[in-house]
Amino acid sequence: MLVMKKNYLNDLRNGKTLTLSQQISLTLHLSLPSILAQLTSVVMQYIDASMVGHLGSNASASIGLVTSTTWLLGGLILAIVAGFTVQVSQSIGAKKESEARNILKHGFFIILAAGIIFALIGTIISPSLPIWLGGNSDICPKASSYFFIYVFSIPLIFITQYAGGMLQATGNMKGPSSVNILMCFMDVIFNWIFIFILKLDVIGAALGTVLAEFVGAIILLYLLLFRSTMLHFQKKEKFSFNKKILMRALKIGAPVAFEQIITGSAYVTLTRIVAPLGSIAVAAHSFAITAESFCYMPGYGIEAASMTIVGQTIGAKRKELAKRLGWLCIVLAMIIMAGSGIFLYFGSPIMMKLLTSDITIQKLGVKVLRLEAFAEPMYAASIVASGVFRGAGDTLIPSIMNFVSMWAVRITLAYFLAPIYGLYGIWLAMFIELNFRGIIFLIRMISSRWLNKSL
Repeated sequence: MLVMKKNYLNDLRNGKTLTLSQQISLTLHLSLPSILAQLTSVVMQYIDASMVGHLGSNASASIGLVTSTTWLLGGLILAIVAGFTVQVSQSIGAKKESEARNILKHGFFIILAAGIIFALIGTIISPSLPIWLGGNSDICPKASSYFFIYVFSIPLIFITQYAGGMLQATGNMKGPSSVNILMCFMDVIFNWIFIFILKLDVIGAALGTVLAEFVGAIILLYLLLFRSTMLHFQKKEKFSFNKKILMRALKIGAPVAFEQIITGSAYVTLTRIVAPLGSIAVAAHSFAITAESFCYMPGYGIEAASMTIVGQTIGAKRKELAKRLGWLCIVLAMIIMAGSGIFLYFGSPIMMKLLTSDITIQKLGVKVLRLEAFAEPMYAASIVASGVFRGAGDTLIPSIMNFVSMWAVRITLAYFLAPIYGLYGIWLAMFIELNFRGIIFLIRMISSRWLNKSL
């Protein structure tokens, strides 16, 4: 059933009717490579975290302290990339491939400039960041070194995300997914060399990631510029500056950037709430997030597919089909993440043992993970609905919804519950917020107002 994915995408763009089984086939064919890549990424993160975890709780806490900040930067990268990939997806859906290639060129200039700016700012703040986050003197120096190396590689991360996102916008999910899997394996190999053979400790973990990103960026650029049937470089096709492309990118990307800033800053604030609880709590929090990612990464895989499907369907002027395919993606994600939530509940003791040998950290991690397992279906709904809205060009209202959910619900509850229940109180706040977020995203999905936001 899955071998006809390309024909189904062509049928979609050409206005042909797709049966329910064909819609399911298309959704699965675009989702499965991304899900596999995300799951492989999580497995590699487990191995990475386990490597660092066996260096001691301080080493784990030093990386965990700055993780929320790296997420914030990663979210801003996603926002800038989304401003151009959504346009490309809709242009391809409208069968305007020359226009799509022109959008691609505009984006390259922006991401290179942004990557350099981000790297410079990150380098400047790296010595002070762990102190701002409330880290103690035992972990701040290592955390600072780790973050410095990470931000130095941000231009590479920009290129990797941009090239991968553009390939996905064309419907090519296998290429970026395969490269992502390769990068994960390389990351583990490089980490093993730098951490254990060269004895570089936390710095080795950062260097391993940078080298893996470098290799991935080179491969993805090759696939995009020379192998992509729709976006490959054409010598006769000159660059034509179009102010409207940049304004559309701003219209799409600015709300996503706002969403990522408020979400990322919420994670940073949450880290500050966790930090005073001590190194054990910080390490358990970091490991539990890594463990939980096994559950929600399938959702992000389907989200990537939903952006491509809805973007091309909207570009083809088939709004009702876009709505049906959007719901199909959401239901699929909720079913998969409900199952992974069950696995998380019963498998959390084994997962924590793989990440750390510290019994105290293990017990605390299991306690919070078993609570979070019950939030996974609604978390899936919010993740994939966000991708559906983004594919349609609807980014402003969802970003406001995320702001309200993160700050009014999660951070407020965590602030009051942490002094009473410790780390469990913080994760209880997360549990409540994820369910709330899923509900409000489903309400917007039902309203269909997002269908009228296309470019």
